[in-house]
Amino acid sequence: MRSAPRGATPTPMAVVNHTSRDVQFKVVYCGPGMGGKTSNLLYVHSRLGPDRRGDLCSLATRADRTIFFDFLPVNAMEINGYKVRFQLYTVPGQACFSDSRSMVFRGVDGIVFVADSRSERRQANADAMGMVRADLGGLGLSLDTLPWVLQYNKRDLPGIMPREVIARDLGLREGGTVPRFEV
Repeated sequence: MRSAPRGATPTPMAVVNHTSRDVQFKVVYCGPGMGGKTSNLLYVHSRLGPDRRGDLCSLATRADRTIFFDFLPVNAMEINGYKVRFQLYTVPGQACFSDSRSMVFRGVDGIVFVADSRSERRQANADAMGMVRADLGGLGLSLDTLPWVLQYNKRDLPGIMPREVIARDLGLREGGTVPRFEV
């Protein structure tokens, strides 16, 4: 984790290596179990050319449940002679994996919260958000200071909740500043 002065709240900051002229950002996809986090990385991986992406590393159970994290390195672009790279991670959404999430959250620069839009997943979304807030808090981080977005996932399925209900369940106020997307 990047260090902050004693008593200060750590803030996200890309890792910049002036010698190799690299800038790396760490983005973590989080949300309820089976909400679509790994599917997001699979989609990004499938849409990028081999020159822009590394191998997708997924540590999952036989039932395709993430047990530690998924990881996808992305070589985005070059800006002013610096290679910009993203390290995309997912974390498991189940409560028993708090230690795994906390480890992956160390050094995070941004978060994508993937909310499952199905009505039967309402409590799972709220629980996952509570765990994310707690895990970040344990690292001295907060969604109030980290850049993050909310993704309304599985909008093509029957029995989905209105976006406003999901946002309210996650503690977001109407017209807030958190960018929101649906897929």
